[in-house]
Amino acid sequence: MNITILSPTTYDETHYEAVCHLMGQLTTRSIVFTAEDYVRLVQSPYSRLFLLLCEGRVGAMLTVGTYLSPTGSKAWIEDVVVDEALRGSGLGRVLVEHAIDYCREEGIGTVYLTSNPKRVAANALYRSVGFVRK
Repeated sequence: MNITILSPTTYDETHYEAVCHLMGQLTTRSIVFTAEDYVRLVQSPYSRLFLLLCEGRVGAMLTVGTYLSPTGSKAWIEDVVVDEALRGSGLGRVLVEHAIDYCREEGIGTVYLTSNPKRVAANALYRSVGFVRK
């Protein structure tokens, strides 16, 4: 399986449409995510969108949001979703581990992640890479 992880910084219609498609699999809430929202996200100094390409197609995504506090740099991993057709193939682990490595490389000492308890497989993945339930 040919896997690439990228972090776009400019608008790309194919990537934008893939993110919209994945968001539809992430939540049942109706979220309006415009092309302008996408541009603000990928150009924000406080957010990093990671797209996992599998055989050249976007198969998963997540966002790392960062901030500073008096106790140091911190990050949140948000909106982790693997396309339904690719779930169970280990791509979620690859992407989450990539995000954790990114945080380490950026000198971010604390990484948080929230997940709905109903997402059993996702929560098992997060625990297996070192996240602790609080």
